[in-house]
Amino acid sequence: MSVIRTNAAAALLGVSQNTLRSWEHRFGYPTPRRTEGGHRQFDLAEIEALKQAFIETNDIASAISLARERGEGPSTPLRLRFALSAYSAEKADRLMEESLAVRSVERSVESVLLPALEMLAPEDSTAMPSPEYCFAWRYATGWLAAAQRVAPPATREEGALIFDASRPMDVDALHVQALELFLRRAGLRVLCLPVDLDSNRVGSALRALNPGAVVLGGRNASLDAIGRLIYATRQSAGGIEVLDFRGALPDTGASTVRRIGPEPGQAAEALRELLTAPARPVPAERPAAAGAAAS
Repeated sequence: MSVIRTNAAAALLGVSQNTLRSWEHRFGYPTPRRTEGGHRQFDLAEIEALKQAFIETNDIASAISLARERGEGPSTPLRLRFALSAYSAEKADRLMEESLAVRSVERSVESVLLPALEMLAPEDSTAMPSPEYCFAWRYATGWLAAAQRVAPPATREEGALIFDASRPMDVDALHVQALELFLRRAGLRVLCLPVDLDSNRVGSALRALNPGAVVLGGRNASLDAIGRLIYATRQSAGGIEVLDFRGALPDTGASTVRRIGPEPGQAAEALRELLTAPARPVPAERPAAAGAAAS
């Protein structure tokens, strides 16, 4: 678990709960958070960092100073969530920088950034998001965009076209953005377009990129719109494979569109394998109605 109660924190440190409270009052460390019910919770990484420092110094003042100097342990989704809930972009930046010191960009996104946003996201996707989540979502999309700007240029011929059916403030939108980032960092050519693009213009995008696969992401397009898009894609690019990332297509049990993911790292790996695999003969397809293209 990422958080523990007072009794568990005291037991982990080998002290009484009263001693732990006295450290809080005297040194301001470790720092508990309170639940809505008023219960105190401690960040497990912070307690573990303090325990290790205390073993090394055998003096609580020195241990706290050392733990603070080292930081509060490795960045975690919980710590990032608290920083974003406090509207602190500066602390969020520091936590992401700490993560990048020990993790790759991909691992930092999947292990810290996206889980923190999912903690803050409303359980009901139709509910009004909280101000904290709105701030966090804008922070995350800005961070991913900045990472994409410094990604190296494409070094491979293979490309992927992503059609994004997510909405602003959707967690899915961040997953699609992360997938685009991961593919770019892997050296692939990538183009990301909205799913409501005029299906008559799909051909120009396909000709410009000549992708090896088309990916559908997000869950806010109608089945008819997706069907028209898939039909137009297959008409323009023959046997190009269309892939579903994170349930863009409803699971009817009859779809021929392969699912990838559900995490951007898994999806990126699946795409790399697909795009680098030897070409296979593609059977001729009979023209299908737009609505049937997605089935």
